[in-house]
Amino acid sequence: MKNVALHNLGCKVNSYEMEVMRQMLQEKGYNIVPFDQAADIYIINTCTVTNIADRKSRQMLHRAKQKNPHAIVVAVGCYVQTGGEKIEMDDSIDLAVGNNRKKDIVDILEAYLAEKERDKTLHDTTVIDINHTHEYEEMTLRRTAEHTRAYIKIQDGCNQFCSYCVIPFARGRVRSRREEDILEEVRGLSACGYKEVVLTGIHISSYGIDFQEKTAQKKAADYNGSSRLIDLVEQVHQVEGIERVRLGSLEPRIVTQEAARRLAALPKLCPHFHLSLQSGCDATLKRMNRHYTTREYAESVEALRRAFDHPAITTDVIVGFPGETEEEFLTTRAFLERIGFYEMHIFKYSKRAGTRAADMPDQVPPQIMTARSNGLLALEKQQSRAFRSRLLGRQTQVLFEETRKIEGSLYRIGHTGDYVKIAVPLGTEDAAPLPNTLCTVQPKGFLTDEILRSEILRSETL
Repeated sequence: MKNVALHNLGCKVNSYEMEVMRQMLQEKGYNIVPFDQAADIYIINTCTVTNIADRKSRQMLHRAKQKNPHAIVVAVGCYVQTGGEKIEMDDSIDLAVGNNRKKDIVDILEAYLAEKERDKTLHDTTVIDINHTHEYEEMTLRRTAEHTRAYIKIQDGCNQFCSYCVIPFARGRVRSRREEDILEEVRGLSACGYKEVVLTGIHISSYGIDFQEKTAQKKAADYNGSSRLIDLVEQVHQVEGIERVRLGSLEPRIVTQEAARRLAALPKLCPHFHLSLQSGCDATLKRMNRHYTTREYAESVEALRRAFDHPAITTDVIVGFPGETEEEFLTTRAFLERIGFYEMHIFKYSKRAGTRAADMPDQVPPQIMTARSNGLLALEKQQSRAFRSRLLGRQTQVLFEETRKIEGSLYRIGHTGDYVKIAVPLGTEDAAPLPNTLCTVQPKGFLTDEILRSEILRSETL
């Protein structure tokens, strides 16, 4: 029996795929050990979204080889897909497996090990032309490291080609998973006791558009991209035992009044919507090749706020995009203040080789990016605390996920539907655990959790 250590980098889609690879390896008799332990095989699921992600991927691959120079080090995923000669020339990598081949990880690994017996210096790479495949890589998850929440991958790939982003080259074009396969996976997870599912993918707002192209039931001009996604959400909502359905990142354009109305009719749907923004300035959005304006974005937020009672709206913002003037930045800041978010993920622009933005003029100096980022981080903290404060003294429902010791006391930790973290004191180590099901609580105040590096609400069960 060989010991295998796994390490995941990057997004929730990567996390899902790593969990499935872990599951497949265990079913074939491999022994999974922590990454910091000695192993016969190290598998690193890589990320390439930024130059920093590339560097972290290389660091983890090199660290694995340093831990055991005789081990087989396997690089998997996005960095492999875009790395080219860097992968071929890296002596720390024994086997490289690109995207859309993760489902075959056991067969690829065992074929490599058999060949390795004959050629001790073997270096192998298994990468398909991701930009010309229409195959959705079918993977099914039966259990995750979490005990209450499971991420469900519903699609792969992206057709947007934002000027700063390399992901369409790493993940290929949109490929959607069959609805019946998704529902079968959700039912299986429900039977195992999972209470919440999160529908995720590379660009879930595009879910089903490839089906439409194949069936040609409607003209593309008549097709509303949100319809197929909401059809799926309505089906998942009906699965018995699932108490919550949560959506991953959404394209603002698909959130119409009709889409918001249909979503609001689903009681299990969490009122938590991540609408990717990137900039609050139309001129910057145009350079980014984002396909909406700030007016359209604001209309989408307003549609959700009319349909839901104070939904949690979260977003991503890039500061220092090439050509971003001080005036454009201030326009973005004013827009963020006007919208008012629960959380904002603030990123400094990272030049990515192979993208149009990398060659754009007027690259913003790092010190200016840092100053702008710091200003928005302070705004984010202010808006986030204001959103959380609204829950103080009110009854809300929480799905508990784990028990943790914080500042010397034992707490049961979970999230509300709008993804506010809640901590309920348990008292003693032998106290009866709160159930992994929806519980009604009343938040009393803030509790700083240095371990989680976030503010959470101290609460009491009712």
